[in-house]
Amino acid sequence: LLDNIVEIISGLSEQERLVIALYYYEELTLKEIGLVIKVSESRISQIHTTAILKIRARLRSLYSKT
Repeated sequence: LLDNIVEIISGLSEQERLVIALYYYEELTLKEIGLVIKVSESRISQIHTTAILKIRARLRSLYSKT
């Protein structure tokens, strides 16, 4: 599972990977991430949601085949 997640995350856009890393590894808030990347908090929320949906979809497709 972990290997699959790493592979899926590596397939995200650079901006999506950065948001995921800052949110989950650095534990920054969406507002703080927005300040770092210089975009609005709502845009960070959109990027985060898109990335999570992509990750979930890829995981579902991988594990629904088994």
